[in-house]
Amino acid sequence: MPETNEGLLTDQYFADEYEKSKKYQEDSGYSLEEFAALSKIYSQSFSRVKQGEIVKGKIVRVFNDSVIIDVGFKSEGSIPKDEFGNLDTLKVGSEVEVVLESIEDQEGNLVLSKRRADFLRVWERVLNAHETGEIINGNILRRIKGGMVVDLMGMEAFLPGSQIDVRPIRDFDALVGKTMEFKVVKVNVPTENVVVSHKVLVEEELADQRKAILDKLEKGQILEGIVKAITDFGVFVDLGGVDGLIHITDLSWGRINHPNEVVKLDQVINVVVTDFDEEKRRISLSLKKLLPHPWDNIDEKLQVGNKVNGRVVSLTDYGAFIEIEKGIEGLIHNSEMSWTQHIKHPSQMVAMGQTVEAVVLSLDKDDKKISLGMKQLEPDPWHELMQKYPVGSQHVGVARNLTNFGVFIELEPGVDGLVHISDLSWTKKIRHPGEVVKKGEKLDVIVLNVDVDSRKISLGHKQIFDNPWDTFEKKYSSGSATSGKVVRIIEKGIIVELPDKVDGFIPTGQLSTGKIKNLNYHFPMEAELKAKVVEFDKENKKIVLSVLAALKELTDAEIEAYISTFKLEKVSVSDIKNAETGIIDTTDFPIFELPEEPPVPVAENPAAEEETKASE
Repeated sequence: MPETNEGLLTDQYFADEYEKSKKYQEDSGYSLEEFAALSKIYSQSFSRVKQGEIVKGKIVRVFNDSVIIDVGFKSEGSIPKDEFGNLDTLKVGSEVEVVLESIEDQEGNLVLSKRRADFLRVWERVLNAHETGEIINGNILRRIKGGMVVDLMGMEAFLPGSQIDVRPIRDFDALVGKTMEFKVVKVNVPTENVVVSHKVLVEEELADQRKAILDKLEKGQILEGIVKAITDFGVFVDLGGVDGLIHITDLSWGRINHPNEVVKLDQVINVVVTDFDEEKRRISLSLKKLLPHPWDNIDEKLQVGNKVNGRVVSLTDYGAFIEIEKGIEGLIHNSEMSWTQHIKHPSQMVAMGQTVEAVVLSLDKDDKKISLGMKQLEPDPWHELMQKYPVGSQHVGVARNLTNFGVFIELEPGVDGLVHISDLSWTKKIRHPGEVVKKGEKLDVIVLNVDVDSRKISLGHKQIFDNPWDTFEKKYSSGSATSGKVVRIIEKGIIVELPDKVDGFIPTGQLSTGKIKNLNYHFPMEAELKAKVVEFDKENKKIVLSVLAALKELTDAEIEAYISTFKLEKVSVSDIKNAETGIIDTTDFPIFELPEEPPVPVAENPAAEEETKASE
């Protein structure tokens, strides 16, 4: 390569050229002294030029597609016309700046570039701007991945999307063709890449404005801002260089699913400052507090008894909340949804988002509570039930629900009555309704009572039949002999089934004179026992029996057979004959205690407690 590290053309290069021409000149007729002098003059006529640097040259000829430039070298160079921006300046003799890119191409011509010279002049200014912080105007050419391409005085620079503005850019394409001011923030010399920013200029302008806002900021202050970003939990508002947050609950007095239901991006809104954390520089804002509270004139809008329409906005276990208008909600308690159905969850009657009609039952302006009812839109069918199901009338119903205290019988869809466990049988001591009827089975019943206020119908099954205890009073009078089959063993004795399917009770002490530890071992189910009645209580429907009293009237052999059959090893015939068999106190025996139906309180406003919990 005929140049130094700096690209300077050396004397050696010209000496090589001299050697090439020496042979040509040997026969020219010049002496060596004359030829050397001419060569020196020839070499001095060329300027010292560095490859890659800017040099000045003159236009010597202009062709259709190229311009011939003389830069003071042994040969002229050619530059395509399209490297000249203004073709009107292409005049012979005009001076232009170019860059020597190569001493010769394949054809031995000098390679020059006007475009490269222009670039180096711009590059020099860009480097200076990067060092000094000078602001440069540029035109946005096009959008690329991650940002924009900017025309910076003829060279292309990269503008990252995050460096365009302090606010998020919604439409990048709208910036194409726009002229803006930029700062050079990064330069890569080897690759000649430049990164610019417009955001840093905006931040500098906003710095003083931000400080002024923060110095004057106080609670209750009303400010104008622009919606900068919308999230699921709220809205960020640009207050002029300072951001504040409107939480979703502070956007509207009513319920909203997402903030974009209230505001849009880039919308100009007025907000009120509700809180300001000076250390964290967090500003809490509210939009709804600039609007009148919907409860302020509630008395003019609603009265008890009014019919209203509203949208279901929340479902709870105890009822549905209805939005009558933004910021005004009422609760329809489960108990106020149907006159006849037992509503366990409001989803049985309504769905989220559904528009329903209801009646205002109560209105508490101080606590901002409204109780609503749906069933009040229709006549109360319970007033007609007394005519349809008069006391004493007989019906057939279906067992829908079994409880410890009784069975609920469906008389018709939505109309249930309760048969208490004590009203299932005249003669049996029923422990659970399942002993008499299974779920889904039909059962004959008689209406015992209809309580419209408490929404209760009391039914009876045993009342279908005559009360046998009037006849039992003679048949099972005290001292009468009978027999019974073991049907149940309890802690304090044995239950036996007497003739006429009535139960009797034999206390443990009336089975043997000895102590019995395991009744099941000695007295298996279905075993027949002879006994005497020692107590008959018609009112409480109980018959108490004694086996010992019956044994006393039997022969010794029959007593021995009893002792042997029931494995009473430590008991003798004389023990049994001398046993006490008087009247026995049975008031504490649990077999005669029946479970009671739990009371169902009828509250004036059954939603009060649940609604209070919900509001808290």
